[in-house]
Amino acid sequence: MAELDGKTALITGAGRGIGKAIALAYAREGAKLSLGARSVSELEETADECRKLDAEVLITPTDVTDVSQVEGLIAATVERYSTIDILVNNAGIAGPVGVLQDNDLDAWINTVQINLIGVYLCCRAVVPVMKRQNAGRIVNLSGAGVANAWANMSAYCSSKAAVVRLTEVLALELADTKITVNALGPGSVHTRMWDEMTEDAAKAGADLIHEVGLRVTSGGGASIDRCADLAVWLAGSGADGLSGR
Repeated sequence: MAELDGKTALITGAGRGIGKAIALAYAREGAKLSLGARSVSELEETADECRKLDAEVLITPTDVTDVSQVEGLIAATVERYSTIDILVNNAGIAGPVGVLQDNDLDAWINTVQINLIGVYLCCRAVVPVMKRQNAGRIVNLSGAGVANAWANMSAYCSSKAAVVRLTEVLALELADTKITVNALGPGSVHTRMWDEMTEDAAKAGADLIHEVGLRVTSGGGASIDRCADLAVWLAGSGADGLSGR
């Protein structure tokens, strides 16, 4: 039997990059999928590839910073599948690159809204569903800037570090339930976000970020497939009892 056979998994930011890779990995493991992202065309592309793996797929265009859209995503998933066994909070952006005082204020705030508030809103909406089921797995994607502070990436590093602490707090709050909450740090995986970060770093004179970006985009980054495999493991039986990590 596949690791996630019959489980319902909701994945945000599923249109491309890591979110898409996780969706495909979950499809291979037998999960029923509910996919959210802002781009309809990217969602449809991911869904088509998952259906070729015989997965059942629901797509719902969603901006994770909009509480009504998040609640609509949760409601649509429950209406379709009755349960939400797994939530993967993957939606995220790099945000502005450059020294803090030169960052565009709106861009900085938008980064926090997507990377942190989006995770909060999705957790807030799904926890009641999982409590009714008396079971659930929440996997929050942290980021490459969590283990170490990166100059010129204040919005990204701050918001992703906050995701880790949010994960720890929610795990404590749910410790007497069968709902687990863990953070997955993917490392520097080559996605479109790294292409954009590398270009922005060159313009901003952020030499370290630019150097790392060149290495990542030339094949020296972390494996996207290994990241997806870890997301499968955290949602599967091997991670029973693991929470707050």
